[in-house]
Amino acid sequence: MTLLLLLLTHEPLDARAAEAAVVDRTRGAVSTFQGVVRDHHAGRRVTRIEYSAYVPMAEEVFRAIAGDASARFGVGAVAIQHRLGDLAVGDVSLIVAVGSVHRQAAMEACVWVVDEIKKRAPIWKKEFGEGGAFWIEGPGECAAGPGGRGGGNG
Repeated sequence: MTLLLLLLTHEPLDARAAEAAVVDRTRGAVSTFQGVVRDHHAGRRVTRIEYSAYVPMAEEVFRAIAGDASARFGVGAVAIQHRLGDLAVGDVSLIVAVGSVHRQAAMEACVWVVDEIKKRAPIWKKEFGEGGAFWIEGPGECAAGPGGRGGGNG
């Protein structure tokens, strides 16, 4: 397995670059996921998101996840890009591209890599919108709002 592209950046992400990194003549499938900032979460309006990370550790976790995906699904290449800093609604926050001999392995690995990033990577998400700012603690979860654990007004 080859991790061909690993990127944590404050700059906009490039899905075509991620796909190009995992394509070669031996791979008949490329599966790509783009996570996009949406305008709502847990019944609240979201106006923007802020991502922060412990970058050296996140890079190591990305490498481990890519290696695990290769062993688990037999895929040939994984590219991971994650955006940091302030993102507006509609901005792309995460791109995962997987290249494999067959489509099913590429698609299953892509979903699995996204889920593992959310579980394992030291990346923190703070949502801003109605009711203040909220730290998102895990997939689909939200910490308490203003005055509560993890929340705040800014």
